[in-house]
Amino acid sequence: MIRKAVPGDLDAIEEIYDALFRADEKRGHSYTNWQRGLYPTRDTARKAGKAGTLYVVEMGGDIAAAVNLNQVQPDEYAAIPWTIPAKDSEVLVIHTLVVHPVIAGKGLGRKLVAFAEGLAAGMGCKAIRLDTYEGNEPARSFYERQGYRLAGSAPFHFEGVIDETLVCYEKEI
Repeated sequence: MIRKAVPGDLDAIEEIYDALFRADEKRGHSYTNWQRGLYPTRDTARKAGKAGTLYVVEMGGDIAAAVNLNQVQPDEYAAIPWTIPAKDSEVLVIHTLVVHPVIAGKGLGRKLVAFAEGLAAGMGCKAIRLDTYEGNEPARSFYERQGYRLAGSAPFHFEGVIDETLVCYEKEI
């Protein structure tokens, strides 16, 4: 079941972030370029929850995945040659989609993306946009399989703490 997150979900969401960091550390490589203590953090989830834009996948009473869906486009998006004409109010942005690594590959990411597309359609949006780290081949491949088109890339000062190059994707709704 996908639902809006509530404050009581923060521990579980923070555990998903931590589990992802532990999996990266065990593997010796991070696909996401997220950094423990910088992004994402409990505060990242708390702020999205307070804004009413944080959604979770609940399975058997446990939180298995989370995503922030809002209309906040980072300043760096202005440098991207988007091909789907849309006003800011007609764009939904996918941020921080995360699935607990012990159940990754079971379709939860696809369900969250489909949910985002339905939400965007219900809001009258014309496009969904998102960004991911240029080296995150699993995410890039995932979004391309969901019908998202690479729009471009740009250097980002992500969340004001991480300098990196992000690739941006879009899909018409």
